[in-house]
Amino acid sequence: MERPLADTAFDPPRRRAGPRRAAWQWSAALALTALAAALPFGLSQYHVFQLTMVMIYAIAVLGLNILTGHSGQISLGHGGFFAAGAYTAAILTHHYGVPYWATLPPAALISFVLGVLFGLPALRFEGPYLALVTLAMAIATPQLLKYFDAWTGGQQGINLAKPLPPPGLGIDRDRWLYLMVLAVLLLAMLLAANLLRGRSGRALVAIRDHPIAAAAMGIDTARYKTLAFGTSTLFTGVAGALAALVVGYVSPETYSIFLSISFLVGSAVGGIATIGGALVGGLFIELVPNFASDISDAAPWAIYGLAMLVCMYVMPRGVVGTLSPLLGRALRRRPRLPNRPAHDPAPAEPAFTHDRAAGGKSSP
Repeated sequence: MERPLADTAFDPPRRRAGPRRAAWQWSAALALTALAAALPFGLSQYHVFQLTMVMIYAIAVLGLNILTGHSGQISLGHGGFFAAGAYTAAILTHHYGVPYWATLPPAALISFVLGVLFGLPALRFEGPYLALVTLAMAIATPQLLKYFDAWTGGQQGINLAKPLPPPGLGIDRDRWLYLMVLAVLLLAMLLAANLLRGRSGRALVAIRDHPIAAAAMGIDTARYKTLAFGTSTLFTGVAGALAALVVGYVSPETYSIFLSISFLVGSAVGGIATIGGALVGGLFIELVPNFASDISDAAPWAIYGLAMLVCMYVMPRGVVGTLSPLLGRALRRRPRLPNRPAHDPAPAEPAFTHDRAAGGKSSP
């Protein structure tokens, strides 16, 4: 019996292609991380601040990608959870003197709890109805922040002092905050990748694509949808806490409904079901409005909308969602292997004459 193709001597290189590709991916990731860590030391403080905000928005968009891209739930209220994380960090730092680094876990916890509590009643809604429910969160957040003025500072907001870097590093505050946000972003992307590539990620995709079939297979759709909402808001709350520390100021007007819409736009432009697309979305949220203002002071939002339309028309699946399959196909192209040696053909059956087929003697 002929051996299958996978057992031949020419297949070990193919088997090693997986580990080799993983090694290249890790090498590229380490190189990009080193480049990102060295980048702020060659830029001005203003550009360092911009890149820091890009990474903060990327964390928030990453949380929205988990919810919308992988579980299929549309949210227009993530600006409210961003504000919850920001005000948690601001109140703990300003009123109670909590160290800045210790405000991130409470901000994550409070945002997660709010997301779960908000996700439970939202299980009754789907599609545009769920979007309208979350839109109410975005609309109500600024008014609620003004109402509890004893803690939130009301209309005036809360001023915060920017965190000092650890002694001995020899860097300023802006570059220290950049490195801290970069570390949180890398941790968030690693956690999101492990979550979405595991059992929970497959369950979320099944619920998104075929909810009835997923329920028939025994997947607890209510639990997974609620956990997806809570995990998404956890990422967004951490991003809000980092934004409060980096900017040094929080106020109700900062967290308007436009912020929630910007998160959704960044998710769609970057790639709504991707992890790397969060970085592209953060770049779009932070940089495109500034470029639009530089081009035209009279109609910057018209240019912003035009840029969004161009991105969606050229790359309807987002930048990363469109380019990632093309890059994957390019990496999979390898030189063709040498021709396989032909196997010795099996001995042919002797030819029989009509007489032998009939039971007679064969011909000479």
